[in-house]
Amino acid sequence: MNLKELCSYLDSVVPLSFQESYDNSGLQAGDPENEITCALLTIDVTEDVVHEAVRTGCNIIISHHPLIFGGIKKVTPATSAGSILFDCIKNGIAVYSAHTNLDIAHGGVSRKMAEKLGLKNIKVLQPLENQLLKLVTFIPVSHLDRVRDAVFEAGAGFIGNYDSCGFTVQGLGSFRGNENANPFAGEKGKLHYEEEVRFETVLFSYMKEKVVKALLSSHPYEEVAYDLYRLENMNVDAGLGCTGELPESIDEKTFLEKTADVFGSRGLRYSNFTGKKISKVAVCGGAGSSLLRNAVASGADAFITADIKYHTFFDAEGKILLIDAGHFETEKFASELLKELIIKKFPKFALRFSETRTNPINYL
Repeated sequence: MNLKELCSYLDSVVPLSFQESYDNSGLQAGDPENEITCALLTIDVTEDVVHEAVRTGCNIIISHHPLIFGGIKKVTPATSAGSILFDCIKNGIAVYSAHTNLDIAHGGVSRKMAEKLGLKNIKVLQPLENQLLKLVTFIPVSHLDRVRDAVFEAGAGFIGNYDSCGFTVQGLGSFRGNENANPFAGEKGKLHYEEEVRFETVLFSYMKEKVVKALLSSHPYEEVAYDLYRLENMNVDAGLGCTGELPESIDEKTFLEKTADVFGSRGLRYSNFTGKKISKVAVCGGAGSSLLRNAVASGADAFITADIKYHTFFDAEGKILLIDAGHFETEKFASELLKELIIKKFPKFALRFSETRTNPINYL
């Protein structure tokens, strides 16, 4: 397949609009029209990872951390990022990254952490805001199923574990076409009344163009009346961090040992014990200490994240067992998650996990 096809799919299931303002997810390097045959999955893009891609015949690297964060003034071997990009371009290797959008998307990095810990009743810790729209339109009764199905097929109507969510109420619509009109019903110049259905549903804002296109192409009217409203509702399926419950409560020391084992952490940093059993757990892959208050408010007994500052441990005192399990360690399952997403759509596309160690932190 060509690179454009893969990028389009990843951009739809891990929407670029979800990423934080500082981030740079998406296609980092490569011609969208080029054919790709094999992908190398990694957390970071380093020179050794590029050499591995060349050696194994992979012509695209798919990473969690973007290769390009800030502006690059030149692509030469003189700088680290420039040298890596230079090698990628020279060897015809594309680079695609899914970072904070993969953290935030439904079933993202934190949920994978929760699943690896064996947590049940998993929920988003800080749900996504300001990303939902409501679509309202008016459809002649005879075409309701056709239009409704097209809108749902385009991605609208998802709420939690349910799809095809919508509401209808029947009423009487009116319109009068001028001499240039080509009305679906009635006559030019005459006021017409039509039995219509008011139909409304919800959608993510990034789906707007696709959903509106489906509405217009399936609707029988020459001029389609519709409204889009921005909602203040939080989307409980997407956002940062997760909470979940252990099958059985365990003591804090045992939970620390479990955490180190699951994430392969060689140097856990943690706050003083609270003296409570661990039953409910909050997690956030990468630097998630800003969610400490959310974790405490959720009633979690422990919160696992990374890159925790010294004074933040004081904020957890007596409230929650705060654990720094390492940045790389809490995000290392991102490659596994990306593989699952890709093979769901392209089951025959060749994927390899990188064998190059990219974690820049060592432990004595």
